[in-house]
Parts: sequence; structure tokens; C-alpha cells
Amino acid sequence: MEAESEPYVRLATLRQLHRVVADLNTARSLADTLQTVADGVITGLGYELAAVNLVQPDGDLVVAAVSGRVGSRTAWERRLSMGTRWGELRFIPHTEGWILDDDDVPQWHSGGPQPRFADEWHPNDRLLAPMYSSSDDLLGVIAVDRPRNGRRPGPWGREALQMYAFQAAIAISNARLRANMQRALVRLEREQQALRASEESFRQAFEYAPSGMAIAEMGGDQHGRLLRANDALCRLLGRTASAMRRYSFSDLVHPDDIGLLLRTSAEGGRAELRLARRDGSYVWVSLRNSVVADAADGPRFLLTHVEDIEERKRHELQLAHRASHDALTGLPNSAELRTRLSARLCDRPPSRDGETYVLDGAAGSAYGPAAGVETDENGFRTDGFDAPFGPPGSAFDSHVHTVAPAEDQPDDGTKGLAVLFCDLDGFKSINDRFGHHTGDAVLIEVARRLTNGVRDGDTVARLGGDEFVVLADGLGRADAQDLAVRLRNAIIPPIRVDGRAVRVGASFGIGWAGCGMSAEEVLQSADQRMYVEKRSRAGRAHRRAG
Repeated sequence: MEAESEPYVRLATLRQLHRVVADLNTARSLADTLQTVADGVITGLGYELAAVNLVQPDGDLVVAAVSGRVGSRTAWERRLSMGTRWGELRFIPHTEGWILDDDDVPQWHSGGPQPRFADEWHPNDRLLAPMYSSSDDLLGVIAVDRPRNGRRPGPWGREALQMYAFQAAIAISNARLRANMQRALVRLEREQQALRASEESFRQAFEYAPSGMAIAEMGGDQHGRLLRANDALCRLLGRTASAMRRYSFSDLVHPDDIGLLLRTSAEGGRAELRLARRDGSYVWVSLRNSVVADAADGPRFLLTHVEDIEERKRHELQLAHRASHDALTGLPNSAELRTRLSARLCDRPPSRDGETYVLDGAAGSAYGPAAGVETDENGFRTDGFDAPFGPPGSAFDSHVHTVAPAEDQPDDGTKGLAVLFCDLDGFKSINDRFGHHTGDAVLIEVARRLTNGVRDGDTVARLGGDEFVVLADGLGRADAQDLAVRLRNAIIPPIRVDGRAVRVGASFGIGWAGCGMSAEEVLQSADQRMYVEKRSRAGRAHRRAG
């Protein structure tokens, strides 16, 4: 190999080198590549022994193509830093290599006689070819021994070994890359299989869930549009899956619940609201939202769970109705009456002083400021008060005071909240003579006649026994008197119960609700006026009889 003066020897060596390098590119795995590197030194470079030492992840070098023995990185760096540099190669002659005999690098050296001539190969000579990556990281070392011609390699042999080490480094890097890619592909396939399994599990859980499920868009022009709806939700709303995709929940929700829906959609969470069925009816549902976020783009979808709570809601409404309504007549009961009345009253009313209302020292009429109070071009007071609502920021900002019409003055057009207290005349005798069944039937019919005799929005309530109360807002004193007469006339006609006609009369006392009064005070006032009316009517009847 070293007959550098003979060109044909160089050409033959180059051809051998070309073949072994070509073999490096045919290896499929990293293990095959390492063994091919070791074999190529023997078949193509004229050595009888070669070992490929490969850097491990921990930094030490393992003899990968001959055995599994490991040499520490420190020992290898010591070898690569000593000896004679032949380009990238490291030659450690036997005269210096004896100091390495006791380190932990695997060796196959044996002693021998002193060289007979200057370039004769000694068994303890060491020739190392480092292999580096493209980023100059050490990949491993090729260690060679026993040249077939028995001589140390000359310049051409050294260059051939160096070229081979360079190509071997490329082959090892490519083999590692292929191995990493194969591992990545296997890992990716496993992840995709797991993802497909997860998606299938979600699809089945979504489609076959016993309660409604939907997926809606978040953001963009199509925000809130339903992308998917499961069979349970379609059955609940009486709509097909394709039809559901034309809607968003805001299209289906009851108008009174739209604000609650928007808050729930924006924040996630739970809400109880009504959704429209295909037939136009509404069903109560518990709607629970979860935002499905995307790490890169932020929230992407809204996963909505819809549970039918119609039965529970109906039961709750029934319980609430029973708590606030009379069981016999279905009218609001005493507690509900007081609640409705209290909602109209506040405890700081303006007091009447001629035509002026006074609140915290600020005067003004119910329809504008009092005379002598400075106002701006829009008619608002310049002192910061807007009677009868009080100073800005007070509890009266949005409260319209309830004011009773004046008793000692002619009707000036003031409208108030009339409270008509009704007590039935002659009911006790009917109850005693014909029994509670007949008495209950009379109460039910009186409740019906009172309800039919008032306007929508007025309240007819039963206090208990044979006492009823009517709340009628926006009436003057004459209007209230007319209403009492109409209701009394509606009650007087006979009531038929089990083929028997019975009659009851009614006495009405008219009171007026006003801010500054409690609900109890208002009812007591009307009750007292009713008894005055009852005694007055009894007196008139007694005088007629006399």
C-alpha cells in the first residue's frame, strides 16, 4: 500500500476505498453501519485489526463494532491529545504507549521485539482516527492495528485512513439520523393512534351521551354558531342536526334569558335558561359551558352540555307558587301581597306641602322643580337635586315615588296606588248553614269575579277567610270609587253551588299606598276604611228598616 512511487498501487487503493465507502451508504441500521466501518478498514485499507469506538450519550466511548466494553471519555481525550499528529490522525508509538497500558480503554496489544528498521510496525504502536460531526463534535474513534505490510503507514496511507474516517463519520451521522427519524415516526404513529382513539372515544361520548351536547365557534364572524349537536339535544329541541347548524344558542334562547346566556358564553360556567323547541314552546335546561382553548390561537370552541330540567323547574315553580299563592283560590296570598306592595314603597318619601314635595330640604313638585328653584335650560335643578328622586347617587335615582291623591281637595289628576280592602257580607251564615264545601265554592267564585273585574297588571289577593285585597295602580280617587262599585256589583249576583243559589255582599274600604308607609300600615288603613264603610252601610240599612 505504501509503494507511493507506484501509481497503480495508489489507484488500486483508491478503488478499494471507493468500494468500502459505497458499502457505508448501503447499511440500513446504526449497528450495521458501525460494523461496515470496521470491516471496511480490513478490506479496503490493509489492516488486520480495527475497532470502532462510539461516543455514548453520557460522553464515554463504547467499542461498538467489536465488543460492548466502554472506555471513559477522559482516557480517550488523553490518547487523542498525545502522540504524533498525522493530519486528523493520532499515532502513539510503542515508545510512548506503554503509559496507556493501565487505562480503561479496551486493548488488543501484545508485546514484541524491538523494530528491525525505522518504519516497522510494533505491536504496541497505536494509530487512532477520530470521527467528527459537521458541528465538530466527537462521534467516535477508529482504532487500527497490524498493517499487512508490517510498516507504519506513509503519507498516502494516512490520507486514505483520514478520508475513510471522514466518510465513516458522515455514514454514522446519517445512520443516527435515520434511527432517530424511525423512532420519531414510531412515536408519532403511536401518538396518532392514541389521538385517534381519544377522538373516537370523545365522538362516541358526544354522540351517545344521554343529555344534550353541542360544540360552538368562538370568535370571528361566526361566533356562537353551532358546529355539532348530538342526538339527545336534537331530540330535546325537536330539530335535525343539519337544522341545528344554522343556529346559535342566542337564536334559540328565550328573550328574557339572552343576557344570562351571553355572560355564560363569555366566561364559561353554568346557567339555567329556556331554549326554544321547533313547535315554538320553551324547555328549561341547565346549560354548562367549557372553553376549549388552543395554545397558539387562544380560545377556539365552546363545548356545551345541555341538561333537561323541565320537570325540576316545574316542580320548583309549583313550590314557589304554593308558597306565594292561596291554595283554594289560586290568588296571591298575604305574603305575596305584602311583597308586591313593599316593592312599590320606599321609606323616605316627599311630604306634601301645598303643591310642593320636600325631600332632605330640597323642594320640588312631582312633575318638576318648585317655584323659585334655579334650573338649567333642560329644566333640571342647578343644585344637584332632581325631586322627587333625591340627590344624584342616592337610592332614589331610579325610584318613582308612590304618592296618594289629596283627600281634602278636588280631583287634580294625581294618580296613585289604590288599595281596596274587601270583606264579604253574609259569608259566615252560608258557611254555618251549608258547610265548608259551599263556603269554599263561594270563595272560589268571588275570586274569579274579582279577577275578571280588574285590569291586567292589577293584583287580586286573598288575605285569608273571606277577606280580599285589590291593588290597582294609576287611579284617582273617583276611579277607585268607581272600581269598588263595579266589584261590589259583580259579587252580588247569586252563586250556584250544587243546585242551590246563595248570595253574599261585599264591603270595600279604599286606602292609598304612599312612600314612607310600610305595607302593613297601608293594609291597616284600608282595613279601617272598610270597617267604616261596613258600619255606615249597616246604619243606612237599619234606618231604612226603621
